[in-house]
Amino acid sequence: MKLGSSSRSGIVTGGTWCADHNKFVTHWPDEEEVVQISKQEIRGGGSACNLSINVRHFDPSFPVSTIGLIGDDPDGRVLIEEAEAAGVEQSGLIVVKGGRTPHTDAFTSAVSGHRTHFYLSGVADELVPDHFDFSQVKARILHLGLPGAHKQLDAPVGNDANGWVTVLKKAKAAGLATNLELCSIPAQQISDLVNPCLAHLDLLVVNDFEINAIAGTSIDPSKEADASKCLNAARIVLNRGPIQLVVVHFPGGAVAITKDKEEFLVPSVAIPNKEIIGTNGAGDAFAAGILYGLHEGWTLSATIQMAHAAAAASVRSLGTTDAGMSWQECLKLASTWGWRTTI
Repeated sequence: MKLGSSSRSGIVTGGTWCADHNKFVTHWPDEEEVVQISKQEIRGGGSACNLSINVRHFDPSFPVSTIGLIGDDPDGRVLIEEAEAAGVEQSGLIVVKGGRTPHTDAFTSAVSGHRTHFYLSGVADELVPDHFDFSQVKARILHLGLPGAHKQLDAPVGNDANGWVTVLKKAKAAGLATNLELCSIPAQQISDLVNPCLAHLDLLVVNDFEINAIAGTSIDPSKEADASKCLNAARIVLNRGPIQLVVVHFPGGAVAITKDKEEFLVPSVAIPNKEIIGTNGAGDAFAAGILYGLHEGWTLSATIQMAHAAAAASVRSLGTTDAGMSWQECLKLASTWGWRTTI
């Protein structure tokens, strides 16, 4: 599948850079209950940060740049250090003097493995379409996020339903292919923010909850993902715009549908339970695998397998990108652990 102009190269990420204050707790407590924190750390987080660093782990020679806002505080310095260590081009990552870097308190339960986030937006609320200048950007693909986490981009801009639409239109006009990353905000809010964006997307990589929220179909989030329902929701979303590809991931696998109506069901890696430290960032790693494989001209089946392998590698640490590896190492790990046989 051809995505974007071959005269362009690389990925530019835009939007959320936040500091994840990761905490590993014995269990998720009831209100007013005390729970023990067994491990904590501060790491980079957010869609723009995670995808940038993951792709650089896949291939240190691959060009990655970014656009976003952070504060001039200790959390901001953590993000700068991680971006520099990964070799991400940061001219578009603006440090706001006196600003508070967005941060998330991310709690992972040792009992369930589930994660719960408390988000402080900080300077993320100051990000506006004018910060996105694509005139000098040479990248082929824009990876943009996160609707619901940026106050001014969530609001209408001129005649556009929201600032995400404005940014996507600017990227398309500059010749970039576009992808939108989401987070698990309420379903109606996802629907309201994302549906106006569909007319300006080339690609959409989301999870089972998010695709059903966009499509307006209902699922029970407490139950395992239903691949057939995800595929049906993907068909609905694909028909709402010029999107070339919709990919939906969930723990058991992924489904995908192309504009030519080709459909794929690809089981995920059979990760040993003992290897799972934290799932925070696994979706970002999956999306990174999709964008990297498509950029490099891989088949769609191979690309989805790479995405699964990257997600599997990522769960071996509490941080979102700490366990990142080269794409060759990701595939080798997946081969060692093996693949699920069904979805």
